[in-house]
Amino acid sequence: MLSLLSFFKWFQCICRGFLYLIAVITDERRKGKISKEAQIHTIHTSKTIINDEHSIQEAKEDNDEHPSLSEFEEKCPPGGEDSVVFYTTSLRGIRKTFEDCRNIRFLLESFKILVQERDVSMDMEFREELWTILGGRVIPPKLFVKGRYIGGAGEVLQLHEQGKLKKLLEGIPSSCMCTDCDNMRFLVCSNCNGSRKVFAEKEGHELCMKCPECNENGLVKCPVCC
Repeated sequence: MLSLLSFFKWFQCICRGFLYLIAVITDERRKGKISKEAQIHTIHTSKTIINDEHSIQEAKEDNDEHPSLSEFEEKCPPGGEDSVVFYTTSLRGIRKTFEDCRNIRFLLESFKILVQERDVSMDMEFREELWTILGGRVIPPKLFVKGRYIGGAGEVLQLHEQGKLKKLLEGIPSSCMCTDCDNMRFLVCSNCNGSRKVFAEKEGHELCMKCPECNENGLVKCPVCC
């Protein structure tokens, strides 16, 4: 009887051990399945993140390759809504300023587009106009495209080096030579022949007066291209 009872206890222990072993194996398999699913989910998530980053990078590159004028500050010179307006100077007093203006002029000429060049040294109205637009005593060169302020020499050259300037100038009409002023945009005043003085008689006396038609340099704007 004692021997039978001992055998029953031994058999019960064996069964418990066997059941425990089955439970452990089942639990390990379940963990392995969950881990595998987690790995698959992680892989899919990583691929999604990579694809999203790639899409963002592509969108950024596309935006860089196709810049929009709406990205630039809206500051429109008079008559510059649909054109290119370039404020410059022909004075050589400040070498860097003159060279910056010359470089930007040469760059714009290479695109063979129509540019309204406004020389602040040829007419003080242009200088006052530029100061009013930008709200201060700024110096040229300054470039505006379709009512948007593009910037000075540094900004314009950087846009050109990045290949963006050409995109911003799309839709601008081609340039043509003015037969009246050879694209100088000014003519010598015909009223005073550039002297800025006219003579008039008053009560038998000849008086010297300032010419009312020209600017401080004895010039008038070309009626064809200005």
